[in-house]
Amino acid sequence: MLLLNPVVISVIVMCALCLLRFNILLAILVSALVAGISANIDLITTINILIKGMQGNLETALSYILLGALAAAIAMSNLTAILIHYISELISKKLFWFVLTIAFVSCFSQNLIPVHIAFIPILIPPLLALMNKLQIDRRAVACALTFGLKAPYVSASIGFGLIFHNILAKEISQNGLETNLTQISSVMWLGGLSMLIGLFLAIFYYRKPRIYHQNQIESKELYDSKLDIKMSKKEWILLIGAIIAFGVQLWSGSLPLGGLLGLIFMVIFGGIEYKKIDKVMENGLSMMAFIAFIMLVAAGFASVIRETGGIAELVEFASVISGGKLGGAIIMLIIGLIVTMGIGTSFGTIPIIAAFYVPLCISLEFSHAATILLIGIAAALGDAGSPASDSTLGPTSGLNADGQHNHIYDTCVPTFIFFNIPLLICGIVFSLIL
Repeated sequence: MLLLNPVVISVIVMCALCLLRFNILLAILVSALVAGISANIDLITTINILIKGMQGNLETALSYILLGALAAAIAMSNLTAILIHYISELISKKLFWFVLTIAFVSCFSQNLIPVHIAFIPILIPPLLALMNKLQIDRRAVACALTFGLKAPYVSASIGFGLIFHNILAKEISQNGLETNLTQISSVMWLGGLSMLIGLFLAIFYYRKPRIYHQNQIESKELYDSKLDIKMSKKEWILLIGAIIAFGVQLWSGSLPLGGLLGLIFMVIFGGIEYKKIDKVMENGLSMMAFIAFIMLVAAGFASVIRETGGIAELVEFASVISGGKLGGAIIMLIIGLIVTMGIGTSFGTIPIIAAFYVPLCISLEFSHAATILLIGIAAALGDAGSPASDSTLGPTSGLNADGQHNHIYDTCVPTFIFFNIPLLICGIVFSLIL
């Protein structure tokens, strides 16, 4: 029975706990134990599987902490104020154009300068003053940030999208359907288009003014046109250090190495005062460590639900009751949504589902293009809206800098509604057309 499946049970428990405002980290840990117990795995073994599985996100966690330190160092200088001064002059005071500009800038973090969520703690907190002055609903901005973090890798083979599409092509090919990047790109743009429609709907829905309390973060008035915007030696060193961090990342493919070398450069040349190194690291940890630990635990949770065998049961269930292309498409997409909601990463979902979905698509006589679209959309579903996803944790880390933005109700719920529903419709409709 579907409701007795350990994956379904654990994901329902996790979502319910999060909606009840239970601590996210504890919610994931509890859900992992529930998954193990539901699959008749004893508690000690479940914990051991979870701890071992956490290794899967060690590089990501270290990256976030080091990039958080970079962000903290920049935030302690006038570089952020200078950046915001120029950006605020370009940003329209109208909600629609403001949110679209944020989405546009966010998209660059996935391809032009692929730093993923590292830009958010630098860019968003200083902009809160301007958002509050304009009474912009932060839920619309959360949707814009999540759009920029997700739509580019879903739709284009550039930056993180190249990684996502390569994984997609590799896994589909290994499971009996030879696929290349050109074929992936020719259909996955439909996913990006559906998310763009969702973004417009979110902006329209959250168009009404929303009042936020004034606090200390507002007193800086970083958007004030009278701000001294001169670049000193310290700001230039920090800027060069940030460029080095991003350049090394592009050259080596290693975020931790880029972050570390950028920090070392800043320290050696005086961008970070030697006596303030501890303060920079503490600020970086306070900014990003919680997200890093959630990503670690999410990787462990993914290992637990894989060990339960529940995913294979879900796919087998889908093949039995599908009854045709329409039913098969709906069931495959819903299973993808459940899995990705649980593990918090579209990239990690592809290998889990591809082994079962490719044979199922072939048996249901889906076209090659439809098979690619179904697996790609099934993996992408749930990344927006998952409490454990960096696509939602990142926006919250910036928008909640003053404690007025709730992760579940202001980020996860809006992004789930406005992105997963359009993606679901896109996957169902176009899989039957292609």
